[in-house]
Amino acid sequence: MKNVLSAIQPTGDLHIGNYFGAVQNWVRLQENYNCVYGVVDYHSMTMPYKAASLLENTWKMTFQLLACGVKAENMFIQSLVPEHAELTWILSTVTSYGELARMTQFKDKSKQLEDNEGKEAFVGAGLFFYPVLQAADILIYHADYVPVGKDQEQHLELSRNIAQRFNHQFGKEYFRHPEPLYTETPKILSPADPTRKMSKSLGEKHYINLLGDADRVRKQIKSAVTDTGDTPAGQMSAGVQNLFEILRACKHMDAYDSLMADYSAGALKYSALKEGVADALVDLINPMRENYEALLADKRRVRDSIKDSSAAVRQRAQQTLREVRELVGLPAVK
Repeated sequence: MKNVLSAIQPTGDLHIGNYFGAVQNWVRLQENYNCVYGVVDYHSMTMPYKAASLLENTWKMTFQLLACGVKAENMFIQSLVPEHAELTWILSTVTSYGELARMTQFKDKSKQLEDNEGKEAFVGAGLFFYPVLQAADILIYHADYVPVGKDQEQHLELSRNIAQRFNHQFGKEYFRHPEPLYTETPKILSPADPTRKMSKSLGEKHYINLLGDADRVRKQIKSAVTDTGDTPAGQMSAGVQNLFEILRACKHMDAYDSLMADYSAGALKYSALKEGVADALVDLINPMRENYEALLADKRRVRDSIKDSSAAVRQRAQQTLREVRELVGLPAVK
């Protein structure tokens, strides 16, 4: 089977945008590909953080991914595989400053820091450099495919450029050129501002926890923005469209078709749409929440299993580093 690599930063709780946009696809891909999924805690260090929160969020993200159906044997925690950092340094020697300077996420996150802290905000070199670490994450496992959205194409293109330059400089087609694996994923927007993508950085009103309390989920959907009054005549408002998108993503197609028929007939009641969406989300969330609570009840065993899977994944990374060190002229490690 072809190799697939994907990863997620441990930013706390998963929200439904994460699930529909990525995690649901991770679970499906496990059936047809040799998958490796990372919780990339090194990447989370590029923005201001607290050490205790990073550790807590790393394990929380790991447990939540397991609750969604990601298999433990396919998972690793990035900092438990330090070869990622070593390969990053080696790959940095075939990465140009200009390539990193063009990365849009560096510009966006630098601006975010300036907006939060003013013009004197500290922007660490890691934020500038982390696309090389991202390339190492991909190349170290010889990934054939990386599931990406359109906004991540730039980083994957950099990974291919680095692989090509490495292969050319050291005279061997060693690293594969990873290709994007596009799948149809719904774009879930903020319930409080349906002109913006769902994101935790916008505040609590703007995202819905994947494993959230059912009453809170219902309350959030009930208060979701539907029509701001500036939608052109004959067009569905962004808020209503977002609610329909969530309903379809939950695969409640009977409710979707019925409510869409009401909309087409000009008879849609927003209260009925919101109730249908809330029911669909609660049906989706409850089984995963039960899984999550069961995993927490067996916390030590689960953590040990992830450490074991990280150790197994590390063996693959170590083999890559042994071969890379030989190619670039570094002494062999015992």
